[in-house]
Amino acid sequence: MAKRGSFPRGGIGGANINNLMKQAMKVQQDMEKAKEELANTTVEASSGGGAVKVTATCDKVIKSVEISQDVVDPDDVEMLQDLVMAAVNEALRKADEQVQAALGRFTGGMGNFPGLF
Repeated sequence: MAKRGSFPRGGIGGANINNLMKQAMKVQQDMEKAKEELANTTVEASSGGGAVKVTATCDKVIKSVEISQDVVDPDDVEMLQDLVMAAVNEALRKADEQVQAALGRFTGGMGNFPGLF
């Protein structure tokens, strides 16, 4: 009769737990490295045929917004606001795509995990 709490050879125990822990730590280190790389990766998007350009990092920090003089019309501020909003949203969408592509190998294609990045 087996002792309570013991596992047969090859079961969950000593060496196997250590290997699992090492693998988990390696995955965690690899994820942190990927997150650092993503924070330094930029994406660009534009709207209005390039009249508004936005650069953002993959950790969703807007780095720059460029606006062509041609779309600055004091009588049509709403159009400029729409162009800026469209470009920012596109840049953030591209950032999300980059994050999903980079971290997808860790999630096994199971989708987005809130707070992962």
